[in-house]
Amino acid sequence: MTEATQVHGVLDSHGEKAARLESVYVYEAPVRLWHWINAAAIVALATTGYFIASPPPSTPGEASAQFLMGYIRFAHFSAGYVLAVALLMRIYWAFVGNEHARQIFYLPVWDRKWLWGVLHELRWYLFLAKAPKKYIGHNPLGHLVMHGFMLTLAFLIVTGFALYSEGAGRDSWQYALFGWVFSIWPNSQDVHTWHHLAMWGVVLFVIIHIYTAVREDIVSRQSLISSIISGERVFRDEADK
Repeated sequence: MTEATQVHGVLDSHGEKAARLESVYVYEAPVRLWHWINAAAIVALATTGYFIASPPPSTPGEASAQFLMGYIRFAHFSAGYVLAVALLMRIYWAFVGNEHARQIFYLPVWDRKWLWGVLHELRWYLFLAKAPKKYIGHNPLGHLVMHGFMLTLAFLIVTGFALYSEGAGRDSWQYALFGWVFSIWPNSQDVHTWHHLAMWGVVLFVIIHIYTAVREDIVSRQSLISSIISGERVFRDEADK
């Protein structure tokens, strides 16, 4: 952690007054590495998944000389494995990392201050609140959305491996672990549809995530974008004076 200096009104993840810090080490290296691996895998999965659902026109030439969809599917499956392994490692780090590493895996819905924080952040993002509150980790609304994002990732991985097991066969480990999905949706096309809809949910999340990160970095005078690179959350109010 860096040396602590004074900054006005910094709150911890529960909305309580935290230490008066200019800069604090929040995101450890494994969390930052997971973030960027996750981002790359999602881009690959969303792009290839779109073409799997809406295949491009047939390419010219002999069919035996073409393997376009095969390459697309291979890239999709490879990125899916990367996403799944990265999520398992992220879950592991939630147990051994700092408090911020496990924040998004639970919701303190019993905490009234946290619930009011969600409402305040929603008003802030809708330009209804005059000033932001400052948090060392995720703000309550970001905490809530990130928790939902993690659940969506898990859903995509489970349904993705279930669909993969159709090609791998009933004797595969993929079917042994994820074949139960077809007891919920016996029609494979239904699994495809929910998997596809969840992908669009992630795409929407990414757009909003990038917008809010850039907006908060500028408007609320606290670092978000650089924090996921360096791990340091910086509050710039004092530096501006």
